[in-house]
Amino acid sequence: MKISVKSEYALRAVLDLALQPTNEPVKIADVARRQKIPQKFLELILASLKQGGFVESRRGAEGGYRLARPASELTVGEVLRFIEEGKKAKRSAADPFHDIWNQVDAAVAAIIDHTTFAEMARRWQKSQARYVANWEI
Repeated sequence: MKISVKSEYALRAVLDLALQPTNEPVKIADVARRQKIPQKFLELILASLKQGGFVESRRGAEGGYRLARPASELTVGEVLRFIEEGKKAKRSAADPFHDIWNQVDAAVAAIIDHTTFAEMARRWQKSQARYVANWEI
């Protein structure tokens, strides 16, 4: 499955917010640095995610972005569909691969629609814990 860079960055930004230990606002610059996303592009993405109801923002010195809902209630599928809205290719029923592509779409949807950002955060943290440097001699 190929998704746009914008969608990849949006998913990474939401995951970054889900990984935060508290629900305090996170500065755009911090998310951009951790996720290696150009800050100006991230600003546009977060503004879009805010319009979609996925994140909320707070202004000021202690401001930033945070998830609008708990990570356990936010799925990869809904964020991806929101960002990719209108980009799905139309397939003709006369296409010999029409049925198989519909099956592929359904299989992908079954995974991303049941994968929450809380689950993604747990998986990521677990995978990173395996790579902690051990400096004992």
